[in-house]
Amino acid sequence: MSETHLPPRVQERVHGLASLLLAGLYAWVLFRTATGVGAPGLPDAPLLGLILLAALNSLIDQARQISWQYVLPAAAIIAGLGSLAFAASMFGGIPFGPLVFGPAAGALLADKLPWTVPVIWVVVVFASRGIGRLILRPWRKMKTYGFWLIGLTAGLSMLFDLGMDPFLARLNHYWLWQPTKFPLTWQGAPLINFPGWLVVTLFILAFATPLLIKKQPGQKNLPDYHPLVVWVGGLLLFAVAAGRQNLWAPVILDGVIVVAALVPAIRGGRW
Repeated sequence: MSETHLPPRVQERVHGLASLLLAGLYAWVLFRTATGVGAPGLPDAPLLGLILLAALNSLIDQARQISWQYVLPAAAIIAGLGSLAFAASMFGGIPFGPLVFGPAAGALLADKLPWTVPVIWVVVVFASRGIGRLILRPWRKMKTYGFWLIGLTAGLSMLFDLGMDPFLARLNHYWLWQPTKFPLTWQGAPLINFPGWLVVTLFILAFATPLLIKKQPGQKNLPDYHPLVVWVGGLLLFAVAAGRQNLWAPVILDGVIVVAALVPAIRGGRW
């Protein structure tokens, strides 16, 4: 099957415009979060818009490397399997732990899951995979590169969830965790949630990765820092929100995660 691409100049203009819109909305949401502007307890339209725009940017960024005919099915797999995992947790408590969704998470799809759930999965997986590619650039010609990338993407997705969950669950009430038999939690989330993210991401990538492999290996492999900006920007937002509520453990952890990913990603990107 031949790949279809937009003209390079059009691609770059679309990507630049989408990135500019994302940066502007992100700045506004960050300002609102840091200053407390807005009505607490009500659905936050700018934040919902930011999630949607981040996903759109991730799709456009992927389409600069591979064709839309592969990007869209891969995104559908990520969104669909991630949503099924959340549905299983909602009804059976596995793989993330028992939870219920709040109205702040947005309108329900099929009267079951908020539309933000599949969109968040697309953002997290694409951004984590992009950082994994940066980190592994010095070793991209290894025979086992693909397996390392899958494992690293899953690990980075889990680390991102460690920072994201207090922000979306405890502070914004997108979902509410229900009690379990195990008393230990992270900011209210059962500890099973985080290895659950890792396992589910591995399962997702088993199906999505073949679509995300470049079909034209002769193209020049330039570093793409867009996923790193999205990933680090998200953790910065989570840290600011947690700091405003004096939740210093998430702030410290967010900082550690950012440094742990940022340093090898920049080093790999400069290779």
